[in-house]
Amino acid sequence: MKALLVDDERLARTELRRLLADHPQIEIAGEAANADQARKQLAALKPDLIFLDVQMPKETGLQLLESLEPPVPLIIFTTAFDEFAVKAFDLNALDYLLKPVDPARLEAALQKLPSGPPAERTGEPAGRLAADDKVFLREGDLCWFVEVKQIRLLESEGNYVRVHFAGGKPLLFRSLNAMEERLDPKVFFRANRRQIVNLAAIERIDPWFSGGLIVVLQGGARIELSRRQAHAFREKMSL
Repeated sequence: MKALLVDDERLARTELRRLLADHPQIEIAGEAANADQARKQLAALKPDLIFLDVQMPKETGLQLLESLEPPVPLIIFTTAFDEFAVKAFDLNALDYLLKPVDPARLEAALQKLPSGPPAERTGEPAGRLAADDKVFLREGDLCWFVEVKQIRLLESEGNYVRVHFAGGKPLLFRSLNAMEERLDPKVFFRANRRQIVNLAAIERIDPWFSGGLIVVLQGGARIELSRRQAHAFREKMSL
């Protein structure tokens, strides 16, 4: 698994390199000392995992993560400050390590990483689902057998995904990226880092701040598209 180290302190990056030497499954593909360098490295290296500092000059690690368009690599925060932990997990971080990083905590964080090829990691076949296919969904004692086209919205909630359709909204132990791999891009659109919408469920579209869009779905859900995703949406849906 390719990793990118993002930290404004060179000694912190060096120490993390030393600790990761005991974990041969992690290949350190590059380093960055600030958010601008990180964006360039992300585009060039396409890492699977980022070890991301929170407090950096000009732009914090949290701000960097919030600005990234999907798909976003797995994130493990490394920081000297514990007050940002709740926000980090709201942004779907895999883990949050306090400096100086404890080797045992690092190992525990790495154990959360998915292993094997993508189809094996998700426990699902690699093929895409057609709109008329039916899927079995379960949450606790409740079960549903739902046509894919009936799903209006998928929303990331930490390490889970809430699936919205007319008969319910179960919470599934899946990542949003894994769900996206199985959905037909002609039917579903990745609106932002946390949400995927069914194009057929869109009732109307409203202009939004800085060139973005608000998509209103059947049932009233309002989904914000960033300027970049709004542009992709227009390109996809225009004649």
